[in-house]
Amino acid sequence: MRDTKEWPMSSPTVIAPPVPVLAPPYDTGARLAVQAEARRFSDEEVRPVADELDKHKGEMPRSLIERLSKQGYFGILVPTEYGGMGLGVFEYCLIAEELARGWMSVASIIARAQGMGTGFDDEAKRRRLLEKSARGQWIGAVALSEPGAGSDLAGVSTRAVRDGDHFVVTGTKRWCGNAKAADFIQLLCRVRDPEPGERRSAGMGTLVVEKEPGAFPEGLTGNPIDKIGYHGFLTWNLEFDGLRVPAANLVTDLGRPGAGGKGKETNAFRAIEQDLNVARVHTAARAVGLARAAVEECLLYLQERHQFDHPIGDFQALRFMVAEMAARVDQARAFYQQVAHLIDLGRPCEREAAMAKLLATEMAVEVTGQAMQLHGGNGYTTERRVERYWRDARLTTVFEGTSQIQQKIISDRLLPRSPLC
Repeated sequence: MRDTKEWPMSSPTVIAPPVPVLAPPYDTGARLAVQAEARRFSDEEVRPVADELDKHKGEMPRSLIERLSKQGYFGILVPTEYGGMGLGVFEYCLIAEELARGWMSVASIIARAQGMGTGFDDEAKRRRLLEKSARGQWIGAVALSEPGAGSDLAGVSTRAVRDGDHFVVTGTKRWCGNAKAADFIQLLCRVRDPEPGERRSAGMGTLVVEKEPGAFPEGLTGNPIDKIGYHGFLTWNLEFDGLRVPAANLVTDLGRPGAGGKGKETNAFRAIEQDLNVARVHTAARAVGLARAAVEECLLYLQERHQFDHPIGDFQALRFMVAEMAARVDQARAFYQQVAHLIDLGRPCEREAAMAKLLATEMAVEVTGQAMQLHGGNGYTTERRVERYWRDARLTTVFEGTSQIQQKIISDRLLPRSPLC
C-alpha cells in the first residue's frame, strides 16, 4: 500500500469536481470551501485510518469520531441556533462524497446524528439533544429491517405494547449498524394493528431507545453480523424481549429535515419514507465518492505499471476504459446534486431520489469493478485500495432499498398499475 503522503491535494490525478451555482442565494464560494476542507480531512485524517483498519475489520477509533465532531460533521443539517452548521442536504452530500473517498463508513457514521432521534414533544429535551447531536454526542442507530421485513417495511412485526407509562417491546431487528456503540436506537415498531380499511403501514410508531454507549439495556441483546465489507462499525441482529421504553419516547417526528408529520402512529411510516429520500441521495453521494476514488487510483496505477516497455496508461483500450469510468462518475454526481437541491427547496422528489440512488450505486459497482480489472492481479489483493472500494460499493445497491425497490418506486410513479394486478 502506498503511503498517503503520495496523495497531495495539488496532485493533478486527484479529481476535484466543480460545484455548480444552482440558484441564489446559494454561495458557490462557500460550498467550494466546504468541499475543499472535507477533501483535506478525508485525505489526511480518514484514508490513513481506513488503510490500517479496514482489512482487519477494525472498528472506527474514538479519536476519529472526536475529530469528525470538531469538524462539525455530525451537525451539518442541524440549525446554527443549536450549534450546528445549518447547511442543506446539498452540502451534506457534498461532504459525504469526499469522506467516502477515504472510507465509506465515515461518510455513513455522520448520518447517525444530524438531529436524528430528537423529535420529542418536550421542547427543552429536543433542544438539548439537538445541541448534543451537533457536537457528536448524540449518535444513534436505526432499527428498521427485520428477518421477514426488509424491502417491505410495512411488514414490520416488532411490537410495542403500552403498559402504563411505558411500552414493552418484543421482536427481532436485523441490519442495525452501530447499535451497541450508539447513544440511542431509533426503532420502527408496531404499536397497534391496522383497522379494517387502513393500509398495512397504519399503526406504526417510532420509539427512541435511550441507552449507554457500548452496552445494551435490560430486555435487549444483540449479535454482530459478519460482513465482507462496510467495516468501521459493527452491524447487529437485535432481540427485543420485554424492553421497557418510556411512552414519552414515541416521537412525533424523526428530528430530521423533511421527516416530520402530525400523528405519532399514523405518520411514522410516512416519516420514514421521507427520511429515506435524504438517505438515498446521501447513498448516491457515497457511491460517487467510492467510484471517484477508484478512478483516481487507476490514474496513478496506469502510470506506475509498465508492460511492453510502456506505462499501461499509453494503451488506448485502457485509456478509453478510464475515460468512460470518469464520465459516468461525473454524470451521477450531477444528478445527485440536482436531487439534493430539490430536497432543500422542499419539493417532493421520491421518484428522483430513487433514480439518483439507482443510477449512482449501479455505476459505482461497475466502475469499481472496472478499476479492479485495470489493476490486473494487483487489484485482487488487499495491497491496493480498489478492492475496498468495490466491496463497499457492492453494498450501496442493497441498503436504503435495493436497486429493484428503486425500480419499483420509479415505475410506480411513472406508470399506473392495471386494477387487475
